[in-house]
Amino acid sequence: MDVYKSGYEKFPSELSLKAQKSCHEYNKTAPDETEKYHKIVGKFYFKLGGIFLLTLCIAAFTACQNSDENKKASKDIFAMDTYMTVTAYGKNAENAVDEAVDEINRLETVLSAQKKESDIYKLNQTGSGTLSEDTKDIVSEALKINKTTNGAFDISIYPLMVKWGFTTQKYNVPSKREISKLLKNVDSSKIEFDEKSSSIKLGKNMKIDLGGIAKGYTSSRVMQIFKDCGVTSGLVSLGGNVQALGTKTDGTDWQIAIENPDKSSDYIGVVSVKDKAVITSGGYERYFEKNGKTYHHILDPKTGYPAESGLKSVTIVSDNGTLADALSTSLFVMGKEKALDYWREHKNEFDTVLVEDNGNITITDGLKKVFKSNFKFDIAK
Repeated sequence: MDVYKSGYEKFPSELSLKAQKSCHEYNKTAPDETEKYHKIVGKFYFKLGGIFLLTLCIAAFTACQNSDENKKASKDIFAMDTYMTVTAYGKNAENAVDEAVDEINRLETVLSAQKKESDIYKLNQTGSGTLSEDTKDIVSEALKINKTTNGAFDISIYPLMVKWGFTTQKYNVPSKREISKLLKNVDSSKIEFDEKSSSIKLGKNMKIDLGGIAKGYTSSRVMQIFKDCGVTSGLVSLGGNVQALGTKTDGTDWQIAIENPDKSSDYIGVVSVKDKAVITSGGYERYFEKNGKTYHHILDPKTGYPAESGLKSVTIVSDNGTLADALSTSLFVMGKEKALDYWREHKNEFDTVLVEDNGNITITDGLKKVFKSNFKFDIAK
């Protein structure tokens, strides 16, 4: 079984950042190449006997067609502070991957809170402005999710992330006074945003960051590029956040492994998907230790401290990569019971896998036919 991982991961990479021709200009099949991280095998056998010439021609045509459909292109890049792999199959696969890499790098420039040329950096300096189309779309979604999660997801927590050192890796445990002061400016509901005009005004002393939602938005954009290029089978892994297009080339579903936060085994289970995002957040992904205590990077917007919700990891399975990214953080902050209550109100939008601090695993009802595990798990309804 070919398995792909949802969860934080680091791996060596040959960085390829330069895209080439557009899909409209380029129709060359991708070259065969050794598969480094993911393995998909498709074999076609044709037994040709002494039959009619027409039969031979049909068989030859079919072989070429199958070969084109299974041509693979894949690139590994570093962007948005994580390693990424973009993979596509089909006769336009190479160009689709090139365009996807271009788009990832463009979106990093537009959405980053650290790059001076980005919309977000400029907005944080001025406090108001007019957003580009991409930034408008993602901010709009972030504000909606902030409202539906009752503040569990909040893009205005950025100054606290900086103070803790999670944006620079210069880790620090802020004083209670520092946290209390910064918390006064954490409240996305105070952002004035007009979607029609794309105008935005932040609250006083407020700064925002889209890190909790940007990779999900980016993976959804990659899926759209694949579709525009005529690709019907592909996969993108953005730091372990996985989104799949269609099925594998052999027609079977993609098998996405959910990482075990205890590291006692490679993964806690596998979910079979097609046309889905599978995105995991957990306290094990990024953390530091000081004076014998561990501090992880998922901050509770209500306390300013790393969330203590009783959960080790949350995996979201959804058609919508943007939503899945934001909800993986939101439900982690909420804790098990509130997370399941939220799912019951929005079960048509996503399903989830929750791993508790005590190791208990709960999946939601929509996954019962597609989730497999060697561990015992409960099914929430």
